Amino acid sequence: MKLDEFTEMMTGHFDNKEQFDKMQAEGKTYPYAEHVNTICNDKIKNLPEDFNGRFVVEESYYETNGKRHASPHLFLITETEQGILLSSYEIPEGEDKKVFSYASMKKVDYAELKKSEKFTPALYHEKDGIWEGGSISQFSPVMIFKLWEKFSDRCLEVSESMEVNGKRTFGYDEPIIYKRV
Repeated sequence: MKLDEFTEMMTGHFDNKEQFDKMQAEGKTYPYAEHVNTICNDKIKNLPEDFNGRFVVEESYYETNGKRHASPHLFLITETEQGILLSSYEIPEGEDKKVFSYASMKKVDYAELKKSEKFTPALYHEKDGIWEGGSISQFSPVMIFKLWEKFSDRCLEVSESMEVNGKRTFGYDEPIIYKRV
């Protein structure tokens, strides 16, 4: 199944240390970033019997100017006729959004999980062992979030940007290149 291939490629512990060190040496401002992606179906009670998706806790950590910022997410990855679909879910009720992680995640009932209404699911396609895809989400009338990712055995390339009134408020010109730690 393509779903297993996709989740195997994107789960684990990754960082952009190589890219960060290169950017620092060139005098460029760029974050040090880590991704820890963990399948968490074992923490979700009452999944439907025929459930064929993988819930993933994504722990993202960004460090700029000595300040570390966590950005956790809960995603559902499913296989469709169109490709692999990544849908965002709200952090479960009762969890601390600032420190949410796989390790801290309490068991939650499937029926209590809420799909994000803001995030447009990202669609990925595979070509020659490389998965590529993304989405554009209209978070508010003036706020747009753009996501584009490319996954291979070698690395995860992630481009994210936030625009408010047409001006970028978050994101970088070059994708963050994460390598498996």
